[in-house]
Amino acid sequence: MNKPQNTTQNIVVPNSELEVLKQHFPHCFDKNGDFDFEKFKKELATSEINFSKESYGMDWLGKSYARLLATDPAKTLIKEDTAWNDKEENKNSENLLIKGDNLEVLKHLSNAYHEKVKMIYIDPPYNTGSDGFVYEDDRKFTVEEFSELVGVDEEQAKKILSFVNSKSNSHSAWLTFMYPRLYIARQLLDDGAIFVSIDDNEVAQLRILMDDIFGEDNFVGQFKWNRVAKAPSLSENIRTKYEYIICYKKGNLSKFFGKQSYNTQGPVWHNPNKQKELLFPANTIKVPGSFEKGSKSEKYQVELLDSIVEVDGLNKFPVRIKACAAWGQEKINQYIEDGNLFQIKKDIGTLYAYLPQGENNFIAPSDLISKEECGVDNNTDASAELDKLGVPFTNPKPASLVKYLINMITHEESSAIILDFFAGSGTTGDAVMQLNAEDRGNGKEGNRKYILVQLPEAIDPEKNKTAFDFVKNDLGIAEPTIFEITKERLVRAAKKIKIENVDQPAKSEKVKCEGFDGEHCSSCKGEHTIKIDAKKAVDLSKVDFGFKIIKTQTIWEDYEFTAKEFDTQSKLFDESKLSSEDLQTLLTTWKTYENIPLTESLESVNIDGYTGYYGNGRLYLMDKGFETKHLKELLNKIDEDTTFNPVSIIVFGYHFESKVLREIAENVSNYANKKKLGIDFITRY
Repeated sequence: MNKPQNTTQNIVVPNSELEVLKQHFPHCFDKNGDFDFEKFKKELATSEINFSKESYGMDWLGKSYARLLATDPAKTLIKEDTAWNDKEENKNSENLLIKGDNLEVLKHLSNAYHEKVKMIYIDPPYNTGSDGFVYEDDRKFTVEEFSELVGVDEEQAKKILSFVNSKSNSHSAWLTFMYPRLYIARQLLDDGAIFVSIDDNEVAQLRILMDDIFGEDNFVGQFKWNRVAKAPSLSENIRTKYEYIICYKKGNLSKFFGKQSYNTQGPVWHNPNKQKELLFPANTIKVPGSFEKGSKSEKYQVELLDSIVEVDGLNKFPVRIKACAAWGQEKINQYIEDGNLFQIKKDIGTLYAYLPQGENNFIAPSDLISKEECGVDNNTDASAELDKLGVPFTNPKPASLVKYLINMITHEESSAIILDFFAGSGTTGDAVMQLNAEDRGNGKEGNRKYILVQLPEAIDPEKNKTAFDFVKNDLGIAEPTIFEITKERLVRAAKKIKIENVDQPAKSEKVKCEGFDGEHCSSCKGEHTIKIDAKKAVDLSKVDFGFKIIKTQTIWEDYEFTAKEFDTQSKLFDESKLSSEDLQTLLTTWKTYENIPLTESLESVNIDGYTGYYGNGRLYLMDKGFETKHLKELLNKIDEDTTFNPVSIIVFGYHFESKVLREIAENVSNYANKKKLGIDFITRY
């Protein structure tokens, strides 16, 4: 019943594969919980399974170190920014911005968010040689410790430790950095997908690394994102226009990959052999705005013969288009008669057959992500996007890119959790809010949540003076870091989305008509004033525009107590220096062990004047002063309060004398047996 635990030994990434083996082959584990592989092979021998002695994979100097980091316990605690989180706009938010080393943060998330994340997007260091990446790690192992932990001889252990402490930016250093982060990320994914942005420097290594972690059969594709509007003409070798986005899945995602509803079937043109004049009746083309007569696309040899006036997303009047089209008027008419629409994206040259949502109208996404293909912006647009927010940042990703990827996975699951543990300027959070607002405007739920992680990386005033001055002078932060830019971008993006969705009054516009047969003024060739309907505000009251801030902090000095029982004679840590805020930090850290989300608050429970904290069937007793009267009241509350059903009672051992711990353990055990309840009593230090 009484299970002593040590705080720093609990944050270990769950191994779901090992749990499956324990469930189905318990006899292949010894008393220490170690897996006996030879016994397992004998168990499977009757099935005539051949065990390969050769395999395909990747090895590098530091791989054993990377594997150790993936399962090594966290070295930090986590605490709430209560001043920020208690603000009206943030107190009920389910979004998270976490400040700290993302490896530490992922370990803290590994229990509470195990298999709860639907989609991950990350934009890690590319290791270009000029992006500032070097491998650094603050974990310190002796040669003897490391040799024993990973099972290598001391000479090899010395070589590996020398490498990881050398601040290298080699391929091996980058792989050592990425492996544990991707390993834990996989444990967080439900049936979902991970997208990783990368360029030529590490794309080959990343593919093999992710084959190793996610399984080669879970590789979805290698997307090419059109990064630049125009490739630099002074490139030394080739002009590079694209970056890559590597995608792997976990679970069954066939309804998203290979059957994806993004409403575009491909361009109606281009047939270079013959130009045609085609008529599109009113309300048959989805358009993002108005287009003037004479608009052209030289690339597709398309010319607009009539102005397009957009009302409620459709062309108000009939439109003639002159183009080298693969489709003829008859096919266009039939397509419209079948209840379908066309769609213009960004310019008249990109006209698509529009497929309404429906089970039979899914198509696979293209491996090319560009403006022409799917309306996704490039890096110039991304910089302009941030300029509009007044937030300086170098090489941001466009929100439209991340929206496109998120929608690919969550367009039928609008309450999904999206994780980005290289948050940068906060593009992913902005994209999630935009998608939720768009869903609300289309009558959908739109309740996705984001978890962003960003290291408080110092901004170099010489390399990025604009960003440094912005954070220091505009935001008033004495020591500027990228985290402050992430935070500010989320605040400003939320305000922008709200402004863009307020009421817009009706207005009048002049348009020209050329006297073709159709709905609008067929006999006139002059100008006409038409009324554009007012735009109604989108109800964004249920969109989550707030976010909670969580921070990692180092564990207190000497807080490494590992005794099985509390003993005042051998006490190593002075708990009297802990403040009430420190105890709340401990409580925030502990609740993640019991799978309680960081956005979920614990309920304060009054136990005859003593305050406990309750959530997800766990009762935490943190403070000093717990006496026999409190124990009696606790058991009485369990007996009488139908809403109070703790399956575990967890106490902070430093604040309880040994005799009190024994009294609680014995009474809880006797009560649980009498009532036939399962209640664990756990002491943590």
